[in-house]
Amino acid sequence: MKIRIDKVLKDFNSHFEDAGFKAYLVGGAVRDIFLHKKPHDYDVATNSTPQDVMKLFKVVIPTGFEHGTVTVHFRGLEIEVTTFRTESGYSDGRHPDSVNYAATIEEDLARRDFTINAIAADLKNGKIVDPFGGRRDIKKKIIRTVGKAHDRFMEDGLRPVRCVRFACKLGFSIEKCTYSELFDSDVQNKIRFISIERFRDEFDKILACPKPSLGLKLLEESGMLAIFIPEFLAGRGCIQSDQRGFHDFDVLDHLFYACDGAPLEKANVRLAALFHDIGKPAAKKIIDENITFYNHEKIGAQLTKQILTRLKYPNAVIDDVCHLIEEHMFNYESNWTVPAVRRFIIRVGQEHLEDLFDLRLADMYGMHNLPVEYKYSAAINLLVELKDRIALELEKNNAMSLKDLAINGRDLIDAGFEPGKKLGIILNHLLDCVIEDPGMNTKEKLLEVAKNY
Repeated sequence: MKIRIDKVLKDFNSHFEDAGFKAYLVGGAVRDIFLHKKPHDYDVATNSTPQDVMKLFKVVIPTGFEHGTVTVHFRGLEIEVTTFRTESGYSDGRHPDSVNYAATIEEDLARRDFTINAIAADLKNGKIVDPFGGRRDIKKKIIRTVGKAHDRFMEDGLRPVRCVRFACKLGFSIEKCTYSELFDSDVQNKIRFISIERFRDEFDKILACPKPSLGLKLLEESGMLAIFIPEFLAGRGCIQSDQRGFHDFDVLDHLFYACDGAPLEKANVRLAALFHDIGKPAAKKIIDENITFYNHEKIGAQLTKQILTRLKYPNAVIDDVCHLIEEHMFNYESNWTVPAVRRFIIRVGQEHLEDLFDLRLADMYGMHNLPVEYKYSAAINLLVELKDRIALELEKNNAMSLKDLAINGRDLIDAGFEPGKKLGIILNHLLDCVIEDPGMNTKEKLLEVAKNY
């Protein structure tokens, strides 16, 4: 069987061919072609050495020189090129103890993790090399290891997590023997020792899948969630539904489905959706036959900060996600005053408003695992009304922060006020006055208010 090779890749291959080398497209790009998707990354395997490749192309970055890998910049593409190799021994559970160059593409494919990733295409003519039945497994929508699953998983503890990620990303099932090895005690111990950063990177990729709940449930079933984020498990069996009918699921399934309902392109909102109710089990009480979770958003924000810090997320991500969680329980009603709307904008922050509304929609989605019906939802109508009122206030360009005031600390000092903490208290009082009445935002009026305060 053959596939069509893009002209740029053919031109890329001509450099190898003219020098007497073979080059094959491998990995995800080949898999994506058989899935009728456009590849985004290109990996090439070759019988040339990294030193050879550096002579063949003008711009070559030695990204993994010691393992036979370089990255070639060619006509707008970054192509990772690796010499055919075999690997043996994984005493650290991640890196091979020895890497040896191999003679054939078949030997190189034999070291790969899953059959769907162990297919190669000759860049000269598109001829397919598929010694482990990867095309068959793609057709059957199955994730299967190359060789014995136990051996593959014991080589690198991240491979079981990648197995879950591919199943989630592609919507495939995991082959029976491969799936059973996820529960093996030795494999579980191997998983425990992968670095938290490597797990986090795979976790992020799961959350970026079209339906992350599929992967999240597999992480739970296989015990991996208990290894890395055990705090989630308190939500399993934590019932939320009462006679009011707000929720169909326990807390954990609600979080999984809410993550599905968050925008695919907004990673921070997906994280916030997954964690937004993680504080509910600790806050749960039953009052007059109604289930309540008072202050769960505050508990949840604190717990989320601990977890994301442990997972080594950037501080900016942690701050954004925790802020969204702490604010997600806002309860807008039509009788809010104009100053109340302004205070909401200030408290949430203009830069967070759209994300917060997306989180609210994801929360609604997760209640019943269904898209929100805009036309018939009173909650949606209120959300739209609030967004319209916010847009109206932002158009007025009124003061929303201390820097928007017509007066500052220097003006107060010039007017006879003593420098110190009291200036901050006075300025915040002046901002509160301007929020109530934007017409107060003149230097003369604010100085008068300050003197009387």
